[in-house]
Amino acid sequence: MPVPSNAPAIACSAIPPCSPNSQTRPMIRLLRGRIAAAALGAMACFVVYVAFTLLLPDVRQNLEERATDLTLGLAMELVATPAPGSTPVVVIDIDAASTGAIGAWPWRRSLLADLVDKAAAAGAVAIAIDILFADPDQRSPAALARRLGQMVEDPSLAALADRLDDDDRRFAQALGGRPTVLGFALTPTAAKTVRGAPVLVRGRAGLDGMWRFAGADAPTEVLAAAATGSGCLALPGDSDGIVRRLPLFVGVGDEIRPGLALEAVRVGVGASLYKLDGGQGRFATGSITGALAADAMLRLPPLAATPPIKAIPARDVLAANGPVAALAGAIVFIGGSAPELGGLRATAGASLTPSVMIHAAAARQILQGFVPRTSALLQRYAYIVAGLAGLVGVAIPLLLPPLAGAGVMLAAIAAFAVFVVNAAAGGVLIEPALALVLAATGYVVTAILAFAFQHRRERHIRRRFEQHLSPHVVAMIARDPSLLKLKGQRREVTAMFTDIANFTGLTHGTDPETLVAMLDAYFGGMSEIVVAHGGMVDKFVGDAIHALFNAPLEQPGHAQAAVRCALALHAWSEAFRRREVPAALGFGHTRIGVETGEVIVGDVGTGSKLDYTAYGDTVNAAARLEAANKELGTMICVGPGTAARCPAGLLRPGKTIQLRGFDVPIQVFEPVTQGTGGSQVP
Repeated sequence: MPVPSNAPAIACSAIPPCSPNSQTRPMIRLLRGRIAAAALGAMACFVVYVAFTLLLPDVRQNLEERATDLTLGLAMELVATPAPGSTPVVVIDIDAASTGAIGAWPWRRSLLADLVDKAAAAGAVAIAIDILFADPDQRSPAALARRLGQMVEDPSLAALADRLDDDDRRFAQALGGRPTVLGFALTPTAAKTVRGAPVLVRGRAGLDGMWRFAGADAPTEVLAAAATGSGCLALPGDSDGIVRRLPLFVGVGDEIRPGLALEAVRVGVGASLYKLDGGQGRFATGSITGALAADAMLRLPPLAATPPIKAIPARDVLAANGPVAALAGAIVFIGGSAPELGGLRATAGASLTPSVMIHAAAARQILQGFVPRTSALLQRYAYIVAGLAGLVGVAIPLLLPPLAGAGVMLAAIAAFAVFVVNAAAGGVLIEPALALVLAATGYVVTAILAFAFQHRRERHIRRRFEQHLSPHVVAMIARDPSLLKLKGQRREVTAMFTDIANFTGLTHGTDPETLVAMLDAYFGGMSEIVVAHGGMVDKFVGDAIHALFNAPLEQPGHAQAAVRCALALHAWSEAFRRREVPAALGFGHTRIGVETGEVIVGDVGTGSKLDYTAYGDTVNAAARLEAANKELGTMICVGPGTAARCPAGLLRPGKTIQLRGFDVPIQVFEPVTQGTGGSQVP
């Protein structure tokens, strides 16, 4: 189609005329998507935080405890093992084999006295018994005689009891003068007085979270008076029933008393008292010192992560002819793994663990000096740490591409985990679960939303360019829209215009459906060739095609590519004319004009209608060259700008002509051969 002589400068656009804000719109859309993803990611973190801290505190607590179990299990690899020669901890185990060989539980206290005698004879430095003796003996001959005398009201039977074997008396004799520790249980009502070593307290306010009960079930007066010390037997379970800590100290009425494990250590090191500093969060007994949390509890690592405590079956100790060597110089705990003793507890990593083994492991942990506690400062600002972790999770997918972001996120989690494990090995517990959950929530939600916005943007870009550019170019733009540089710039391009000869006359005698179907086939084939040569199909105007090369992305050799594209278009269009329907309708030749030079390109338009447009003399010249084919009797007319950028032998010079709207005549060129240029004719 010829261009009228009074036509304005042609805007080569896949899309229409300019808005001053068009330069900033893509950036604003990108920024809006990122802001929306960040806001929704942060909101998801807030919702999770509220759910875990206010609505599901037990779930959060269990999650934190399990995370700390894992942390402590890993930290134990870094904690120094007891040095050779340090005080060992050994358990005399009343196991199922022992009850099977000696007799069903409960045993007579004389047997327990024999165990104490054996341990003392072997040289144990402390003997702690994980059994409560709150009531007088009921099984010895003396106890039976007293009960019978009370039942029949016969004083002679009561007198007989004094001459019979009395297990309480025998047990007290075994305890007396030996470094022995008995256990007591806590009760909600005042009961017995608990004997114990003095506890010197400074900064009592720092122990506000200590377990406190009104009273205790203590050993009988006879046994308590004979023992060196007494310790709390309690093993509190968490909400999931797992024992993860035991008390270093408890409150009994107005007094502070130690746990069984710590009391065994005190007796074992020969200390006479305890010193507690609530303000500093420390305790000491003899040479043993450690951190003291506000609840005065000792956090236990999973027992499976620690070296096993040596356990000797009670039957082997009782059957030994001489001292048991393993008990020499050891803190010895006597207790039972037999189910009938009722001392099995759930612990981290193990379904059932004998309570005596838990106390023994705690004593060894105290001797090691490994008394971890949660930092008061971190506890106070835990929500800030968790919030910062969530923000990091939100920021990473916004700042980095998906693969790099995932790598950085995993590296950040690994670094945080290493930090938490090393801190735990140093005795400082950092609850990692909430921070990791918020970081993961922020990352996953933001990454998904950022991907959704990115996918939406890529889909928009693909819809906009996929019919105009080659697939690999569209993929590049979709991955990095900044490559487009659509804000408006001066750029060298090669413009191409095509037109069908005598098309207006063709429209008069052809029914609309046939004409549209034929044009669809024509434009489809011509567009594929333009895209295959790296060009951009800018738009269709009537029967004309406007195309650009070297836009919107850099295209080396664009002038030569445009000429070869013109040759391929000519060859294909000639073949198309010979098809049955076009031939019958008298489909005309395709004329092509090509010129290269500097133009102004950019995204213009308003609202949702934005087009990539080119303005300038080069665009107008290409349109005029296409029209000049009619006067020159050629099919492809190439301007001097394109010719100057093509290799020798591709073009031959033609006439010098005056283009309408231009002041200076120009020499035009045409390809040396108007073959297929390597393109196949469908």
